[in-house]
Amino acid sequence: MTATAAPPTASGARRARWRAAVVGWAFLAPLLVLNLLVVLGPSVATVYYSFTDWSGLGPATFIGLDNYVTAFGDAKVHQALLHNLVWFVLFLTVPMAMGLLGAYLLSQVRRFQMLFRALYFIPYVVASVVNAAVWKMLLSPTSGIAHQFGVDQSWLGDTSTSLLSVNFVVDWHWWGFLAVIFLSAMQGVDPALYDAAKVDGASRWQQYRNVTLPGIRPTMVFIVLMTVIWSLKAFDYIFIMTQGGPAGSSEVVSTLMYKQAFNEYSAGYAAALGLSMTLVTAVILAVYQWMRKKGWEDE
Repeated sequence: MTATAAPPTASGARRARWRAAVVGWAFLAPLLVLNLLVVLGPSVATVYYSFTDWSGLGPATFIGLDNYVTAFGDAKVHQALLHNLVWFVLFLTVPMAMGLLGAYLLSQVRRFQMLFRALYFIPYVVASVVNAAVWKMLLSPTSGIAHQFGVDQSWLGDTSTSLLSVNFVVDWHWWGFLAVIFLSAMQGVDPALYDAAKVDGASRWQQYRNVTLPGIRPTMVFIVLMTVIWSLKAFDYIFIMTQGGPAGSSEVVSTLMYKQAFNEYSAGYAAALGLSMTLVTAVILAVYQWMRKKGWEDE
């Protein structure tokens, strides 16, 4: 006769749950400590220093909201915000349109589709420093592409074209990634919907407008959100190719913030600019979450 195991007591079950929780937190502890040191610590310090007059070295002097008042009336900040807005409009519309078109054309390809996907994706996976350096040479007035055809236009050195030129390079870098993402979303649309549309006599454009676009709407909404955030964070291509010049014609808030911190030694003012952009991003995220709760994605 075999003895049956006694059911666990309530205290034994609590000890088992407590032991499992301790083991779980022990595994999480290194990551939590790293985030505390690398993310939370600098974030709290940024909030504090944004209310101070601080050069980045030595003691900081508390000045309240003076940095924010100065930023509110600073013409350079206004110009940088305008450039951020222009950058956002171009960064949202051009790569999105090209990505949707590229994804649709690629969806019609039956042979070598993976090859074309890889070719689309290459500019995105190449480091931004490499892309920017190569395009800076290609746009050079003395050795660039235009110079080879007898056009000595300084695309990056002209105040009327510098921002547009850098944005062109970023759009080139970004649109292939969007095309691959949109293609994956299109492949998830139910084929029966296309069959039903064909039965109703819908043209390819009508199928695309009434079946494809509604079917990939959640992906499009997410991409728009990320594009908004990334346009506010624009820095690397601009700094490498023009450093915000000439004469501030391609200056955005992030490059202005960098110069204030490391060139002008106004780290407190730079912290205020950075925190202000963080608050703008938080508002955008809040609006996005509110729209999701309203079911806008699925309408």
